[in-house]
Amino acid sequence: MLYGRKNHIMEEGDAEPIFGSAASDHDLPKYKLNQEPILPSIAYRLVKDELLDEGVARQNLATFCQTYMEDEATKLMGETLEKNAIDKSEYPRTAEIENRCVSIIADLWHAPKDEQFMGTSTVGSSEACMLGGMALKFRWRSRAQAAGIDTITKRPNLVISSGYQVCWEKFCVYWDVDMRLVPMDKERMHLDPDKITDYIDEYTIGVVGILGITYTGEYDDMKALDAKIEEYNRTAKVSVPIHVDAASGGLYTPFMEPDLEWDFRLKNVVSINTSGHKYGLVYPGIGWVLWRDEEYLPQELIFKVSYLGGEMPTMAINFSRSASQVIGQYYNFLRYGFDGYKDIHARTHDVAVYLARAVGKTGLFEIYNDGSKLPIVCYKLKEDADVAWTLYDLADRLQMKGWQVPAYPLPADLQETIIQRYVVRADFGMNMAHEFAEDFVKAIAELKEARVLGPVQPGQKVHGFTH
Repeated sequence: MLYGRKNHIMEEGDAEPIFGSAASDHDLPKYKLNQEPILPSIAYRLVKDELLDEGVARQNLATFCQTYMEDEATKLMGETLEKNAIDKSEYPRTAEIENRCVSIIADLWHAPKDEQFMGTSTVGSSEACMLGGMALKFRWRSRAQAAGIDTITKRPNLVISSGYQVCWEKFCVYWDVDMRLVPMDKERMHLDPDKITDYIDEYTIGVVGILGITYTGEYDDMKALDAKIEEYNRTAKVSVPIHVDAASGGLYTPFMEPDLEWDFRLKNVVSINTSGHKYGLVYPGIGWVLWRDEEYLPQELIFKVSYLGGEMPTMAINFSRSASQVIGQYYNFLRYGFDGYKDIHARTHDVAVYLARAVGKTGLFEIYNDGSKLPIVCYKLKEDADVAWTLYDLADRLQMKGWQVPAYPLPADLQETIIQRYVVRADFGMNMAHEFAEDFVKAIAELKEARVLGPVQPGQKVHGFTH
């Protein structure tokens, strides 16, 4: 056989070298589409290079969000990106997987056998908090109206500690609810149950207890809170329920402290949210919200939607979204089981305790959290540390080694206190912890010898990470 041009398989340009291409010869189009398409291999490389100067996710000690999943989980999630989680009729097996996840979580949170729990997946815990808050407000409104309370001219309120996550502030702004903050203090960096009755009244839609305060990792005392609410409700015109924001602790505490009563074992806890992408060990973003019984989820929040030839109930704020994170959550539940989660969290706890000891050995810091609850290390400089540098300077020095470590002020009434915090995740093994501890000690030594630092003047702006 003779060969010629007609036998050519590869088109001209298919073998064009990436860095010899016309696309790599000028800056990327940023705010206006380029006129001509480019090869997928070139587009991939150019976008990937655009991200080169970002931090390494696994060195990010600021975030609770998962930064590693097994290759099989990543493959499975990649193969299911096109599945629409909202379309239950088109993807019934995916819907069943979501149902299984809700049931597994309900079992972990001790949903009462004689009640009909309900739950749904969400796009992270922020949407879950919104849904939990909406249910509190709508249920309060119907009961308040039945009790003859004016629900038109006076706004309802939500009670929460000053260590709240910003999604609760958003909820109160979006849905016209007053936020009543119970201030934390130096002696008690969580909600004080003894103060709670000073903040609640017949306009209170609910009290939010936090299982893992963002700033410090502390737990609100849910059992003591439940006892105070129970005492109040005995004579209340409209009873006050508890919603637990367990974004961080909801898929950690059941494995590490199974006897701690914080969940549906408590009578007045009616709803709980959590983040699957934190200690549920799934990539962002997946959240969950559950109600102990259908009584606590007002029917007006559930919509029956005609979609692609079928009818389905939904209450999510978001509509179309990929089901891949839900499938990733089920993969983890199947893959690890109870003992697997417990082993992973136990080793994460060990790493946090090791880091807390390493911080303590310097003698410079007062430790607020030593990893004994959530695997978080949190500290401030001692009053008598006698150093010229700040925690912001230490954060910058650690960033030179690639470690992203936040330094930030505590919330209202404690904002003069600057703290630093490490979140230890499952992929932060003891080997990485030893490397970080070495870099931490070296950073302090370098700051002691630095010639460019001076005392921070009052009002002077300092650079650092915010959360």
